[in-house]
Amino acid sequence: MIRTYEEAVAWIHGRLRLGMKPGLKRMEWMMEKLGHPERRVRAVHIGGTNGKGSTVAYLRSILQAAGYSVGTFTSPYIEQFNERISVNGEPIRDEEIVELVQVIQPLADELERTELGGPTEFEVITAMMLYYFGKKQIQDIVLIEVGLGGRLDSTNVIYPLVSVITNVSYDHMNILGDTLGQIAAEKAGIIKSGVPLVTAVQEPEAWEVIAKTAAERKAKTYRLGVDFAVSDQQTTAEGEQFSVTTPFAAYHDLRIQMPGVHQIENAATAVMAAELLRLSYSFLIEPEHIHDGLAMAAWPGRFERVSDDPLVIIDGAHNEAGIRSLVETVRAHYPDKRVHVLFAALADKPLERMIQRLDELADTITFTTFDFPRAAAAEQLADLSSHLQKAVTGDWIGWIDGKKDRIGRDELLLMTGSLYFISEVRKRLKNNAKR
Repeated sequence: MIRTYEEAVAWIHGRLRLGMKPGLKRMEWMMEKLGHPERRVRAVHIGGTNGKGSTVAYLRSILQAAGYSVGTFTSPYIEQFNERISVNGEPIRDEEIVELVQVIQPLADELERTELGGPTEFEVITAMMLYYFGKKQIQDIVLIEVGLGGRLDSTNVIYPLVSVITNVSYDHMNILGDTLGQIAAEKAGIIKSGVPLVTAVQEPEAWEVIAKTAAERKAKTYRLGVDFAVSDQQTTAEGEQFSVTTPFAAYHDLRIQMPGVHQIENAATAVMAAELLRLSYSFLIEPEHIHDGLAMAAWPGRFERVSDDPLVIIDGAHNEAGIRSLVETVRAHYPDKRVHVLFAALADKPLERMIQRLDELADTITFTTFDFPRAAAAEQLADLSSHLQKAVTGDWIGWIDGKKDRIGRDELLLMTGSLYFISEVRKRLKNNAKR
């Protein structure tokens, strides 16, 4: 019997040995054994390649501003495992993690003895979340982020109030497919019969697949740039300012802290989803809740300024589209700064294209690795770079400490490439700041 938090988290992470096993049969088996908690969860299901976490943050903040109790399920965590299951932005308690594992572990052991085999780490965490929000702590609404893809993702056992697909770009091609059409087909798997869909997908190849799936399932679709739109965009020292027009209302002079055009798109997507909750499900969301919620929303590790002197920014961009948005945001907000990049990434990412874009931005670029099973070797990354001022370090902690002491006011340190990597960087920088 697991009794401590450390034992519980170790048991969960021990499921990593099972790797990824796409399919819903194990989840359906566990849901039945648990009395179908997923049927009691009022949810918004949020998929897409990039921007899922930020969209969750904006929508959560809007709903909280309106007075609702909001559960969230996101991945990966930045500082503490408990973040993955949160209520009103606060991770659930250590004791609750232990209680959830005590419920799920016997099921996992029983499932392992069947022909279906044992559940993966992500399946276990998803089952914990659905049991928590469906049986223990029922919330007004739960925002559930897809783990990978959509069609066969563990979270796809829910029947949400609203579905969201933020965008579709190249990532996880070894699992989801090599073309945007194939990737979109997996993402479109979360579209449910009669459930409205909000999307910011622009790529014609991806949109064609999503539109076809939505039509087949009679899911009314609201697409950014067609059914709702952004205007009056302005970059400010505090972030971004813009307006959003939906088929039902117009919101002017909206402000967000997280910089970048991509964040405006994420925020607009959240506004449209909030509108559907208001109109279709009687959520009492007023214009001031939209304004206040967006202005207050924050999400760690997304163009996060962790130090002002020296200027240090961390960003979890981990695919080509994410790096492209990051480069655009740096250029828009810090056009006159010399940029020193520290880059580490997972080996299964489109590394050459990511590095090529960073080469164009960086004045210097240093490659490193970190303690993670799928992390790429620093030398492998450096070989993909054509930058004249490139370097390799095996000691990223020492590199950061040394660089911070040497850079001037016209320079910027940028750490990126993987959410897992910047999670480690963030912990290090935060610990140093406390000393």
